[in-house]
Amino acid sequence: MVLVPAGFFIMGSDAGYRDERPRRRVYLDAYYIDKFPLTIERFRRFGRLRESFGPLLRKDRHPVVGITWEQANNYCRWIGKRLPTEAEWEKAERGTEGQTYPWGDKWDSSKVIWNWNSGYGTHPVDRSYLTHESPFGAVDMEGNVWGWTSDWYAKRFYRRGPALNPRDPLSGAKGGIRGCSWQSDDRYGFRSSYRSSKDPAHWSHIIGFRCAMAPLRP
Repeated sequence: MVLVPAGFFIMGSDAGYRDERPRRRVYLDAYYIDKFPLTIERFRRFGRLRESFGPLLRKDRHPVVGITWEQANNYCRWIGKRLPTEAEWEKAERGTEGQTYPWGDKWDSSKVIWNWNSGYGTHPVDRSYLTHESPFGAVDMEGNVWGWTSDWYAKRFYRRGPALNPRDPLSGAKGGIRGCSWQSDDRYGFRSSYRSSKDPAHWSHIIGFRCAMAPLRP
């Protein structure tokens, strides 16, 4: 895991979609977030993988996919962690100054696994090509697979949410997902403030997850 220190960061975008507005300063307590998306190898220790994904099950170092929100949440709890909030995902991805992408403000297709270079599938999380690290050292915050968050998606939350440790409503119809995937072909969706959502019972070959946790107290 990588540490994201306590402090303010720039969340949202005034140039993005309505659910990303406004751009403002938000404070988060310190937390850890997984450096990589959770892999098939690690998830295999928790429970049975969906047989329908066939050959994918043999790719241990690839992100696990075909996971519902509940399965992702249960795994994180099983190992004493939790899913990250949307705000935590965004800070871990873009740093404190509100940069557009994990690597900076200019689009660079060589930094992500997306539709035009993926070969129509996931790639190992610890690869040395088509990759990036966020300002805090997290990898694949954009591209390869989407990631579930702990929040229920609320369209106006970025406008109405608190400026201290914000999290979306505790109930809702859809779970928040962040990060885009190998199937995405529009670079606009790889911006750090871009938001999306899915029914929590939804599972697909493009959605995985990573865990977060608060720092251990001495």
